[in-house]
Amino acid sequence: MPNALVTFDPLPEAELTQPAADRLLRGDPRQRLWNVYADGSGRFFAGRWASSPGAWRVRYTEHEFCHVLSGALRIEADDGTSWSFGAGDSFVVPAGFTGTWAVLEDTVKLYAIFDVGAG
Repeated sequence: MPNALVTFDPLPEAELTQPAADRLLRGDPRQRLWNVYADGSGRFFAGRWASSPGAWRVRYTEHEFCHVLSGALRIEADDGTSWSFGAGDSFVVPAGFTGTWAVLEDTVKLYAIFDVGAG
């Protein structure tokens, strides 16, 4: 149905992922990804993500809005600036950000991604 709302209930089947081995810093984070929406241009995505503890390097080529539903995480930029987030917190990671993403306890978040390089 064109222009129909997209809900997050029920979730599609989860995709199992984990950080690439060359980016992994510690732990063995296991991740589940439920991509609920992708627009026709291939540039906008929204869904739910969950991860067990671990830390890995990140290089963002997209803008990502995150809303943490549960858990705890810390993000540190290459310049040493760090932010900690938990349940109820929202933030945006801009395209071009590089640093470390650390999941401190099992974490679940909602995301919306705009990929500036796709399309």
